[in-house]
Amino acid sequence: MALTFEKTKGLTDVPTHYCPGCTHGIIHRLIAEVIEELGVLDKTIGVAPVGCAVLAYDYFSCDMFEASHGRAPAVATGIKRAKPDSVVFTYQGDGDLAAIGTAEVVHAATRGEKITTVFVNNAIYGMTGGQMAPTTLPGQVTETSPYGRDTQLAGFPIRVSEMISTLEGACYVERVSVDSVKNVLKTKKAIKKAFEYQLAGKGFSMVEVLSTCPTNWGLSPTEAMGWLRENMIPYYSLGVKKDIAGEVK
Repeated sequence: MALTFEKTKGLTDVPTHYCPGCTHGIIHRLIAEVIEELGVLDKTIGVAPVGCAVLAYDYFSCDMFEASHGRAPAVATGIKRAKPDSVVFTYQGDGDLAAIGTAEVVHAATRGEKITTVFVNNAIYGMTGGQMAPTTLPGQVTETSPYGRDTQLAGFPIRVSEMISTLEGACYVERVSVDSVKNVLKTKKAIKKAFEYQLAGKGFSMVEVLSTCPTNWGLSPTEAMGWLRENMIPYYSLGVKKDIAGEVK
Protein backbone atom coordinates (compact mmCIF):
# COMPACT_ATOMS: atom_id res chain seq x y z
CA MET A 1 0.00 0.00 0.00
CA ALA A 2 1.31 3.45 -0.90
CA LEU A 3 2.26 5.67 2.04
CA THR A 4 0.09 8.80 2.04
CA PHE A 5 0.94 10.26 5.44
CA GLU A 6 3.72 9.87 7.95
CA LYS A 7 4.17 11.60 11.28
CA THR A 8 7.18 13.88 11.34
CA LYS A 9 10.20 12.57 13.23
CA GLY A 10 10.68 16.10 14.54
CA LEU A 11 7.96 15.60 17.17
CA THR A 12 7.82 13.13 20.04
CA ASP A 13 4.79 10.99 20.87
CA VAL A 14 3.98 13.05 23.98
CA PRO A 15 0.42 14.48 23.83
CA THR A 16 0.45 18.29 23.99
CA HIS A 17 -1.16 20.14 26.89
CA TYR A 18 -2.64 22.96 24.82
CA CYS A 19 -6.29 24.00 25.03
CA PRO A 20 -8.73 22.78 22.35
CA GLY A 21 -8.45 24.96 19.27
CA CYS A 22 -5.08 26.41 20.24
CA THR A 23 -2.81 26.69 17.22
CA HIS A 24 0.49 26.07 19.02
CA GLY A 25 0.22 22.47 17.90
CA ILE A 26 0.06 23.49 14.24
CA ILE A 27 3.11 25.71 14.61
CA HIS A 28 5.04 22.98 16.45
CA ARG A 29 4.36 20.58 13.62
CA LEU A 30 5.49 23.03 10.96
CA ILE A 31 8.80 23.65 12.73
CA ALA A 32 9.32 19.92 13.23
CA GLU A 33 8.61 19.18 9.57
CA VAL A 34 11.01 21.89 8.44
CA ILE A 35 13.96 20.75 10.54
CA GLU A 36 13.36 17.16 9.42
CA GLU A 37 13.09 18.11 5.74
CA LEU A 38 16.28 20.18 5.96
CA GLY A 39 18.09 17.17 7.41
CA VAL A 40 19.24 19.03 10.52
CA LEU A 41 17.21 17.30 13.23
CA ASP A 42 20.32 15.79 14.79
CA LYS A 43 22.05 19.17 15.14
CA THR A 44 19.09 21.40 16.00
CA ILE A 45 18.78 22.92 19.46
CA GLY A 46 15.58 24.69 20.48
CA VAL A 47 14.99 27.09 23.35
CA ALA A 48 11.59 26.94 25.04
CA PRO A 49 9.97 30.01 26.62
CA VAL A 50 8.03 30.74 29.76
CA GLY A 51 4.40 30.87 28.69
CA CYS A 52 1.92 28.48 27.11
CA ALA A 53 4.77 26.72 25.27
CA VAL A 54 6.83 26.21 28.43
CA LEU A 55 6.69 22.44 27.93
CA ALA A 56 7.87 22.56 24.30
CA TYR A 57 10.93 20.56 25.31
CA ASP A 58 8.63 17.55 25.71
CA TYR A 59 7.30 17.82 22.17
CA PHE A 60 10.30 18.39 19.89
CA SER A 61 12.63 15.49 19.13
CA CYS A 62 15.69 17.72 18.94
CA ASP A 63 17.76 18.89 21.91
CA MET A 64 15.95 21.59 23.91
CA PHE A 65 16.81 24.14 26.58
CA GLU A 66 14.41 25.93 28.92
CA ALA A 67 15.19 29.63 29.33
CA SER A 68 14.18 32.00 32.09
CA HIS A 69 11.26 34.26 31.22
CA GLY A 70 12.18 36.38 28.20
CA ARG A 71 15.79 35.23 28.01
CA ALA A 72 15.48 32.73 25.15
CA PRO A 73 17.43 34.88 22.63
CA ALA A 74 20.26 35.34 25.15
CA VAL A 75 20.37 31.59 25.82
CA ALA A 76 20.22 30.86 22.10
CA THR A 77 23.07 33.29 21.50
CA GLY A 78 25.25 31.41 23.98
CA ILE A 79 24.39 28.06 22.43
CA LYS A 80 25.09 29.23 18.88
CA ARG A 81 28.39 30.83 19.79
CA ALA A 82 29.50 27.74 21.71
CA LYS A 83 28.28 25.39 18.97
CA PRO A 84 28.36 27.40 15.73
CA ASP A 85 27.61 24.36 13.57
CA SER A 86 24.29 23.75 15.34
CA VAL A 87 20.92 25.04 14.19
CA VAL A 88 19.38 27.10 17.00
CA PHE A 89 15.85 28.41 17.31
CA THR A 90 13.74 30.07 19.99
CA TYR A 91 10.00 29.58 20.31
CA GLN A 92 8.37 32.50 22.13
CA GLY A 93 5.00 34.08 22.84
CA ASP A 94 4.00 37.72 23.16
CA GLY A 95 4.73 37.97 26.88
CA ASP A 96 8.06 36.19 26.67
CA LEU A 97 9.28 38.08 23.59
CA ALA A 98 7.36 41.36 23.42
CA ALA A 99 7.29 42.24 27.12
CA ILE A 100 9.89 40.91 29.54
CA GLY A 101 12.16 39.74 26.71
CA THR A 102 12.04 42.73 24.37
CA ALA A 103 15.62 43.79 25.07
CA GLU A 104 16.95 40.29 24.44
CA VAL A 105 15.35 39.87 21.03
CA VAL A 106 16.19 43.43 19.93
CA HIS A 107 19.86 43.08 20.82
CA ALA A 108 20.15 39.55 19.40
CA ALA A 109 18.75 40.90 16.14
CA THR A 110 20.89 44.02 16.04
CA ARG A 111 24.00 41.90 16.68
CA GLY A 112 22.97 39.70 13.78
CA GLU A 113 23.09 36.54 15.86
CA LYS A 114 22.74 33.57 13.53
CA ILE A 115 19.66 32.15 15.22
CA THR A 116 16.00 31.82 14.25
CA THR A 117 13.07 33.03 16.34
CA VAL A 118 9.49 31.85 15.96
CA PHE A 119 7.28 34.44 17.63
CA VAL A 120 3.70 33.36 18.37
CA ASN A 121 1.36 36.37 18.65
CA ASN A 122 -2.13 35.70 20.01
CA ALA A 123 -2.66 39.21 21.41
CA ILE A 124 -3.05 38.05 25.01
CA TYR A 125 -1.28 36.38 27.94
CA GLY A 126 -2.56 32.82 27.64
CA MET A 127 -0.84 30.84 30.39
CA THR A 128 -1.53 33.25 33.24
CA GLY A 129 -5.24 33.77 32.61
CA GLY A 130 -5.79 36.15 29.72
CA GLN A 131 -4.31 39.47 30.80
CA MET A 132 -3.50 42.32 28.42
CA ALA A 133 -0.28 41.84 26.49
CA PRO A 134 1.92 44.29 24.56
CA THR A 135 0.22 42.90 21.44
CA THR A 136 -3.38 43.27 22.71
CA LEU A 137 -5.39 45.29 20.19
CA PRO A 138 -6.91 48.72 20.93
CA GLY A 139 -10.28 48.19 22.55
CA GLN A 140 -9.69 44.47 23.08
CA VAL A 141 -11.23 43.14 26.30
CA THR A 142 -8.95 41.09 28.56
CA GLU A 143 -8.86 40.22 32.26
CA THR A 144 -6.86 43.38 32.97
CA SER A 145 -8.63 45.58 30.43
CA PRO A 146 -12.29 44.74 31.09
CA TYR A 147 -13.44 47.87 29.22
CA GLY A 148 -11.05 47.29 26.33
CA ARG A 149 -7.46 48.39 25.90
CA ASP A 150 -7.31 52.14 26.35
CA THR A 151 -4.39 53.43 24.32
CA GLN A 152 -4.34 56.65 26.35
CA LEU A 153 -3.46 54.59 29.42
CA ALA A 154 -1.76 51.47 28.08
CA GLY A 155 -0.26 52.73 24.84
CA PHE A 156 -0.50 51.01 21.49
CA PRO A 157 0.22 47.41 20.51
CA ILE A 158 3.78 46.71 19.44
CA ARG A 159 4.27 45.63 15.86
CA VAL A 160 7.30 43.48 16.61
CA SER A 161 8.11 42.42 13.05
CA GLU A 162 8.19 45.99 11.79
CA MET A 163 10.46 46.95 14.70
CA ILE A 164 12.90 44.08 14.19
CA SER A 165 13.01 44.69 10.44
CA THR A 166 14.65 48.08 11.04
CA LEU A 167 17.69 46.47 12.66
CA GLU A 168 20.68 45.89 10.41
CA GLY A 169 21.54 42.50 11.89
CA ALA A 170 18.15 41.08 10.92
CA CYS A 171 18.29 39.29 7.58
CA TYR A 172 14.76 37.95 7.25
CA VAL A 173 11.52 38.90 9.00
CA GLU A 174 8.04 37.79 7.96
CA ARG A 175 4.59 37.82 9.56
CA VAL A 176 2.30 34.92 8.77
CA SER A 177 -0.87 33.31 10.13
CA VAL A 178 -2.33 29.85 10.70
CA ASP A 179 -6.01 30.73 10.27
CA SER A 180 -6.47 28.78 7.03
CA VAL A 181 -4.88 25.95 5.05
CA LYS A 182 -3.48 28.46 2.58
CA ASN A 183 -1.87 30.50 5.33
CA VAL A 184 -0.57 27.41 7.13
CA LEU A 185 1.31 26.46 3.95
CA LYS A 186 2.71 30.00 3.71
CA THR A 187 3.78 29.79 7.35
CA LYS A 188 5.73 26.60 6.72
CA LYS A 189 7.43 28.20 3.73
CA ALA A 190 8.43 31.21 5.85
CA ILE A 191 9.77 29.07 8.69
CA LYS A 192 11.80 27.01 6.24
CA LYS A 193 13.27 30.13 4.69
CA ALA A 194 14.20 31.49 8.12
CA PHE A 195 16.10 28.28 8.91
CA GLU A 196 17.74 28.28 5.48
CA TYR A 197 19.01 31.81 6.09
CA GLN A 198 20.50 30.65 9.38
CA LEU A 199 22.19 27.70 7.65
CA ALA A 200 23.63 30.16 5.12
CA GLY A 201 25.00 32.31 7.97
CA LYS A 202 23.13 35.43 6.87
CA GLY A 203 22.13 36.74 10.31
CA PHE A 204 19.10 36.87 12.61
CA SER A 205 15.83 35.58 11.20
CA MET A 206 12.35 35.78 12.70
CA VAL A 207 8.89 34.55 11.75
CA GLU A 208 5.92 36.06 13.58
CA VAL A 209 2.89 33.78 13.55
CA LEU A 210 -0.57 35.20 14.27
CA SER A 211 -2.28 32.63 16.45
CA THR A 212 -5.49 32.13 18.42
CA CYS A 213 -6.39 31.74 22.10
CA PRO A 214 -9.98 30.48 22.10
CA THR A 215 -10.03 29.88 25.87
CA ASN A 216 -9.02 33.39 26.93
CA TRP A 217 -10.77 35.08 24.05
CA GLY A 218 -13.96 33.37 25.19
CA LEU A 219 -14.66 32.00 21.72
CA SER A 220 -15.05 28.64 20.07
CA PRO A 221 -12.08 27.49 17.94
CA THR A 222 -13.98 28.36 14.75
CA GLU A 223 -15.03 31.77 16.07
CA ALA A 224 -11.44 32.43 17.16
CA MET A 225 -10.17 31.88 13.61
CA GLY A 226 -12.72 34.41 12.39
CA TRP A 227 -11.74 36.90 15.09
CA LEU A 228 -8.09 36.62 14.07
CA ARG A 229 -8.95 37.31 10.44
CA GLU A 230 -11.30 40.19 11.19
CA ASN A 231 -9.28 41.91 13.90
CA MET A 232 -5.63 40.86 14.06
CA ILE A 233 -4.72 40.69 10.38
CA PRO A 234 -5.93 44.25 9.63
CA TYR A 235 -3.68 45.56 12.42
CA TYR A 236 -0.80 43.11 11.99
CA SER A 237 -0.42 42.97 8.23
CA LEU A 238 0.90 39.73 6.81
CA GLY A 239 3.92 39.49 4.57
CA VAL A 240 7.68 39.87 4.36
CA LYS A 241 8.94 42.82 6.37
CA LYS A 242 12.60 42.33 5.53
CA ASP A 243 14.52 40.03 3.23
CA ILE A 244 18.13 40.88 2.49
CA ALA A 245 17.96 38.70 -0.60
CA GLY A 246 14.91 40.45 -1.97
CA GLU A 247 12.68 43.46 -1.63
CA VAL A 248 12.45 45.13 1.77
CA LYS A 249 8.84 45.99 2.61
